[in-house]
Amino acid sequence: MQGSNLLLVSLSQSDRDLLQPGLKRIHLEQKQVLFRSGDVIHAVYFPLTAIVSLVVELSTGEMIEAAMVGRDGVLGAASALDGRISLSLAIVQLAGDAMAIDVAGLKTAALQSESLLSILIRHEQTVYAQAQQSAACMAAHHVEARLCRWLLRARDLSGTDTLMFTQEFLAEMLGVRRTSVSIVAHVLQQAGMIKYSRGRIEILNVEGMRETACECYATVNAHYAALLGAHKV
Repeated sequence: MQGSNLLLVSLSQSDRDLLQPGLKRIHLEQKQVLFRSGDVIHAVYFPLTAIVSLVVELSTGEMIEAAMVGRDGVLGAASALDGRISLSLAIVQLAGDAMAIDVAGLKTAALQSESLLSILIRHEQTVYAQAQQSAACMAAHHVEARLCRWLLRARDLSGTDTLMFTQEFLAEMLGVRRTSVSIVAHVLQQAGMIKYSRGRIEILNVEGMRETACECYATVNAHYAALLGAHKV
């Protein structure tokens, strides 16, 4: 469902009623930082059309993505579970809207509902599992397979085959050199899987991309299905 957060949609009516008074719709700009590692988290975000990356910043200035959250999840939910300090940088990779609620509001609602508390805990498990999978992916899989996996995940969360990403940004998220992304993007374009020009990527062959992507794409989806089976992207 374009324009809705599937985690919120999956909640019972009573749980939505608990959250509704504190939720407000906001717009997130591309490259906007929601919180940095070490920051105290003040607001929690349920993306509607925006996509946010949780990344690790290195002392060299490099950034490597650990997890990607969009309309299937929530950013900063651990703060309502007393994890008020962020352990990563949350940066908007695709501009769009989100529903925001302050930490106190979410925590109050979660303490009143065992079912809401449970789904927040399970969601944080999926983020942790995604970060683990990303670490394994970087160590074991070729850039081509990783790029396909990343683009498919972005496609699922955005609901569109057209993605506005520069090669520089993709290189940062994958933790590789820009030249590596350029070479792989050219190969995928020659194979008829994507069309790329000036920061615009159009996915032309979804099945081909799925066949080329590493196992991590299916594994992350399986984690979401197992832990948050009530909703799918």
